[in-house]
Amino acid sequence: MSKKFEQVKRYYDVGLWSEGMVWNAVGRWINAYEFQEIVGKEYRKS
Repeated sequence: MSKKFEQVKRYYDVGLWSEGMVWNAVGRWINAYEFQEIVGKEYRKS
């Protein structure tokens, strides 16, 4: 688990971060699997 996973999840859960903000964190703070765990959708590059 990434160091920032819990922080990103908390921000998303309380509404401070949107799905797009979590998407932008992939590769920087979290990985694609963790994105799916937080948002509930598969990570896809645009």
